Amino acid sequence: MTEQQQLDGFIDKFTPEVAAQARRALAMVKARLPGATVMVYDNYNALAIGFGATDKVGSIVCSIALYPRWVSLFLTHGPTLPDPAGLLEGDGETVRHIKLTGNRLDDPAIWVLLDAAASVALPIDPAGEERLIIKSISAKQRPRRP
Repeated sequence: MTEQQQLDGFIDKFTPEVAAQARRALAMVKARLPGATVMVYDNYNALAIGFGATDKVGSIVCSIALYPRWVSLFLTHGPTLPDPAGLLEGDGETVRHIKLTGNRLDDPAIWVLLDAAASVALPIDPAGEERLIIKSISAKQRPRRP
């Protein structure tokens, strides 16, 4: 089984609505961050898919996390990003997130924030080849559907 087949299987555990929103978000982030290394963590609470310059957690620019009822976009350097639209949620010291509910992926302010996060992170070589790496799979997981 390939890494892409594994990732597809992880996503398929969620409701069709969450899976569709996640696949759309993944396609949009991949288009925005060509050449990124994609790291997959099938964790206890959520399926997290990070995008970075290398296979190290410290290089992650953003990640998409799937929960039973929604998908979120997490942005590294979130507290320092300009957010005039007030989209970022959370109070973490490093990361903030946006719940991708409804048509939120169509909001250009999200992509401005992603570009800002990418501009202060370790640079991703756009000419590089995308790599998909399954970093971890938790033996015990919360249900993926409500």
